[in-house]
Amino acid sequence: MIKLNIQNETSRLRAVVLGTAESNGPIPKVEDCYDPKSVEHILAGTYPSEVDMIKEMDAVAKVFNKYGIQVFRPEIIKDCNQIFARDIAFVIDDMLIEANILPHREEEVQAIDSIWNQVAEDKRVILPKECHVEGGDVMPWNDYIFIGTYSGDDYSELITARTNTDAVIAIQELFPNKTVKSFELKKSNTNPKENALHLDCCFNPLGKGKAIIHKNGFLIEKEYEWLVDFFGKENVFEISKDEMYQMFSNVFSISEDVVISEQNFTRLNTWLRDQGFTVEEVPYAEIGKQEGLLRCTTMPLIRDKI
Repeated sequence: MIKLNIQNETSRLRAVVLGTAESNGPIPKVEDCYDPKSVEHILAGTYPSEVDMIKEMDAVAKVFNKYGIQVFRPEIIKDCNQIFARDIAFVIDDMLIEANILPHREEEVQAIDSIWNQVAEDKRVILPKECHVEGGDVMPWNDYIFIGTYSGDDYSELITARTNTDAVIAIQELFPNKTVKSFELKKSNTNPKENALHLDCCFNPLGKGKAIIHKNGFLIEKEYEWLVDFFGKENVFEISKDEMYQMFSNVFSISEDVVISEQNFTRLNTWLRDQGFTVEEVPYAEIGKQEGLLRCTTMPLIRDKI
C-alpha cells in the first residue's frame, strides 16, 4: 500500500508520478486541442515530436533518480497524450482525489489504476460529476489550499476553464480544518498570452517562503495582492506576460531548497540561486509548447511530514 502525504508544495519529495510521452499519438487537429498554445504550434508547424518529449521527460526522471525519489509512470495507452500527470489526480494530506477532467481525457485516468489501487479505499475520493477540477489548479499549502478557478457565465464555452466553483466547495467540505482560498483566473481560448490555464501557470509557492507570480494571470487584482501580502513583496519573483507564456512559474520543488527548472529560464534560475536554492536545470521547452511544464507533468504522492 502507498501511504500518501502531501501537505504542501515544498517538503522533501519521496514518491511521485511522472507522466509519459511514449505513444503520444499523431499531431492533433486544431479543433481537438485543449489550449491555445498547442493550436499556435500546430499552425506554425512547430508542434513537439514524441522523440524530443521523451528525451525531456527522461531528463526529469534522472533528476528524481539522483535524489532517490520513487517514480511511478502511467500505463502506456497507444496514441494518447499522457504527459500531464497533474491534471488527472492530486493528493491533499493522505487522500488521493481523482480529477473530473475534460470528457475526452478519461482514458488518462484509467492509466494510473495501478497506483489508485495501492491506496487504501477510504483514502480515495471521486468528486461528484458536477465538480470540475484539475490538479494544476490545486495547491496544498500547509493550513491552506489554494485553488485556481473560473466562475464566469461563459464557463461552459471556455475549454481553458478547468476548475469550477462546485469543486472549490467540495474540496472545502472534504478538508474542513483547512482554509480554502480560491483565485479567479484569466481565460482565453485563443490567446495563450492572455490565458492562465491553471493556477500553476501564473503562481507557484517555493521553499524558503518565496513564490513566483504573474499579476495579469489573475482576474481580480485584490486576489493577486492577497498572495503578494501573504508571501511578502520582497519574497516574490514577478514574471512578465512573456515569461508566463513560457511557463516560468511552472517549476517543481523537490525540497525546501531544491527546484527543477527549465534550462532557458535564465532570469528566474539566477534569482533562485541568489536566494540559496539548488537549481536542477532540464530541457523542457518542447513540453512547454502544450501549455504545461514541470509541475504539470508531475503528481507528488509522498513528501516528508512537516
